[in-house]
Formats: sequence, structure tokens, C-alpha cells
Amino acid sequence: MKLGLVMGLGEGGRVNIDMDLIREAEDLGFDSVWSSEAWGSDAISTASWVLAQTSKIKVGTGIIQMSARTPAMAAMTAMTLQHLSNDRFILGIGPSGPQVIEGWHGMPYGRPLTRTREYIEIIRKIEAREGPLTHDGYHYQIPKTGEGTTNLGKPLKGILHSPARLKIITGTIAPAGVRVSAEIADGMIPVFMNPDRFDVFEDALNDGFAKAGGGKSLDDFDISPFCFVNLDDDEEAARMPTRSNLALYVGGMGARDKNFYNDYAKRLGHEDAAVEIQDHFLAGRRAEAMAAVPDSFVDEVSLTGPAGKITERLQDWKAASKQKKVKSLLARANTSAEIQVLAKAVL
Repeated sequence: MKLGLVMGLGEGGRVNIDMDLIREAEDLGFDSVWSSEAWGSDAISTASWVLAQTSKIKVGTGIIQMSARTPAMAAMTAMTLQHLSNDRFILGIGPSGPQVIEGWHGMPYGRPLTRTREYIEIIRKIEAREGPLTHDGYHYQIPKTGEGTTNLGKPLKGILHSPARLKIITGTIAPAGVRVSAEIADGMIPVFMNPDRFDVFEDALNDGFAKAGGGKSLDDFDISPFCFVNLDDDEEAARMPTRSNLALYVGGMGARDKNFYNDYAKRLGHEDAAVEIQDHFLAGRRAEAMAAVPDSFVDEVSLTGPAGKITERLQDWKAASKQKKVKSLLARANTSAEIQVLAKAVL
């Protein structure tokens, strides 16, 4: 199993990148480091900063919001970073959610799976350079014609040659998204995962692989979940960051009838808790929402507590990796001690 390190979104209204921790992870043998974005710092700038100050570790975006950039811009950016980093960049993309896309970017959310298909198809065309770029889809029409345009758009063939096939990962957890990812992407990033419950993805993955054809399987596909890591002899204190994150995502990252994370928690076996967490969160009772997150849920999807407990739980992750159910564990770790525990147990 490979290890990755997830950068935070920053605290106190500032961008904070712990390059000392990232360089230590690189020296320890971590395979990758990941940036992200919400409605603050963007994922590309931070990824570029890290690539410029490292030499071996891969850097991925987990994820960029597709509606914030045209697919052509994403391809230009990714290919540029490939060239500048000796092919160490991984493009992670995702639809985000309607509250963010429409409420922050001012763009229609549209059809997220259709957008994902079109986005990857356009990027692959740009990479291949087999001819001038054209695309006639639901979300993207290239060249753009019609109302509001000059009708002077011209199909263009990209100037930049890709140094290698770009690795494209999608952020997804819902069955339909998993199917699309398995069909057309190189991997997926679950926002959290129980390594003992691969079954929540298995059917959708197999459907997507079958549609892709060519014998595609877990051999060709990276499942790389985020995982909170909090080293602390006080187990309850160690659980708190994960508990807070689960309360936010399961309770408040979406409307009552359209929250992908709430649905995912139910599929993982926490139906009653998911309902209670959301009820509290949407009513403004944040403390009660956190209290409703079961310890068992926290322990299933994160690595928290004393070093011995973390090392023991890592055996389940390693077992899943041997079965190709997890390719990389992307650790949301903040200290040298935490990444050293991971490296000692895994690398």
C-alpha cells in the first residue's frame, strides 16, 4: 500500500503549507501529496508550490472543481505541470456540490456525471493531438457558436505535447459516480472509507470496468481514500477532528434531500446516526451533531488514538491493499510523529 499526505485548506484565513512536513514525507517514502479546494485557496496554486519545492513525491489535486475551469484550461494546466515536474502531477477532478457550484462559482450545477464524461473526453482529445479540438456535448460545445458568440470560433490543435499519459482521478462515493470513474478514469478518491466495507463500491466498480472493456480491473485502477490520522493517547481527543468532519459532511454538506455523504454513511451501516446527525446539523445544533457521530464510525474510517491502536488498524488497510481494494491511503496528518507511525507500519 502506498501512502499519501493531504494538505489542509489553511487556517485563520491564510494559506498554510507545511513544507517541512511534506519534505519529511518525501524522505520517508510517501508516494504522493494532495491539495484541495473549497471556497478559499485553490488546489492548483498550492500543488504548483509543492511541486516546485520537491523532487520525487507526486502531487495531486483532490479535487479541482470542474465547473470552476473549462476542460481545456484543466488540460493546459495539468500538461504544463507535467512538463515542469518531470511528470509528477496527478489531476484529480470532481463536480463538487450544487451549493458550492451555484452559490460560489455562479455556474449551473447541471448534470455532474455528464460533465465528468465530457471533461475527461475533452482532456484526452487535447492530450492525443490527433486533430483540432471539437466537442458537441450537453455542457461543452467546442467551438462555441450561437447566441452571444461571434461565430468565429475555430477548432484548434493544442501546441503542447503531453510528456506522458495524464493520470486522471475522480472524487466520488455515490454508485453512479463510481461506475463512471471505473469506466473512464484512472482511479477514484473517496472522501473517507472503511477498508472492511469494499462491498459498497464493488458492484458499481465491476459495472464500470465491464463497460470500459479491454479487461480493465482493479489492476488498472487506483482507489485512494482520504483518512484522518490523529495520534494521541487520549482516544476521545484523538477522535474529535474526524468526528467534527463527519458531522459537517454527513450533516451539512448538501441539502436534506441531496447530501451524497449522508447517503454514503447510510450505505456504510450508520443509517440511524446519519439521520440524527443531519437533523441536528440543519437545525443549527453543531455540538449535538458531533455527539451523534458514533465512535465506531470514527474508528472505521480514520486512524486515531495511541500509536499501537493506529498500527493495529493499519493491518486492515494493508489487507485491503493486498486484495487491490485500496491502492493508496491519503493521510490527513499534521505532525511528524503521525507520518512516522504510518511509514514505520506501512513502508
